[in-house]
Amino acid sequence: MSIDTIGLQCFLAITETGSVTKAALRIGRTQSAVSQQIAKLETLLGKPLFVRGKTLSLTRDGEIFLGYARQIFTLQREAIDRFKEPELQGEVRFGMPEDFASVYLSDVLVDFSLLHPRVFVNVECDLTLNLFERFKRGEFDLVLVKMNRPEDFPNGVDVYSEKLEWVGHQNLIEETHTPLPLVLAPQPCVYRARAIKSLEDAGIKWRLVFSSPSYAGTIAAVKAGLGMTVLPRTMIPDQLSALNYSSLPSLDDAHICLLKHDAKNQALLSFEQFVLAKLRH
Repeated sequence: MSIDTIGLQCFLAITETGSVTKAALRIGRTQSAVSQQIAKLETLLGKPLFVRGKTLSLTRDGEIFLGYARQIFTLQREAIDRFKEPELQGEVRFGMPEDFASVYLSDVLVDFSLLHPRVFVNVECDLTLNLFERFKRGEFDLVLVKMNRPEDFPNGVDVYSEKLEWVGHQNLIEETHTPLPLVLAPQPCVYRARAIKSLEDAGIKWRLVFSSPSYAGTIAAVKAGLGMTVLPRTMIPDQLSALNYSSLPSLDDAHICLLKHDAKNQALLSFEQFVLAKLRH
């Protein structure tokens, strides 16, 4: 017996929504059909993939299988897209935060354009809350946003969660700067709000010494020793490191979400899979 791609689709949908009901709505199948596919998959693997409760969560085996499922499903879509006739064409309007564009975007665009040279991807960068407002006005087909909690955007795909870190030169803490000098993006920024709230909850004084909407500008200011900032762990450049001091308050994880309008645009669906595969990898 081989792994059915429909079963993989059901498995991934439940993983992303935490519910058979929501998964069924997302992929256009009945709840019983989705449940049957999961049961079939678990029988094939000989392992339970979900812990059944008010919400479905992955078992340890389910977490291991998730990586394989995403790879198999992505390769299946890429293979179909590569040989599909007529060749995909059209336009995708994509919005994302500037820091993600600096770190991740080039690989996504290069790979996608090689596979689908007739699809024009129009990319704009902005702050998360601005992206969300513009998305609601229909200015984007797809947006990548940062959020405090996955439930902030109930209709989105929770791409991944990542730990936020205080980043800067060690002497910023060793010299006991008071108030703490901060390098942050302007409002409205999720990371800015997270940093300020954590400091104020801990009763630590702070001052804003540099503000830039640009990831490159923020990193340059921190490297110059102007102050410290907050970044996801994977976005910390080699020349900087996380500040691990007990005097600094802990930061909640950052959640990254992908939002799209309901559409049957094949170019958009393929581009979405490229973005998800890159970020989750």
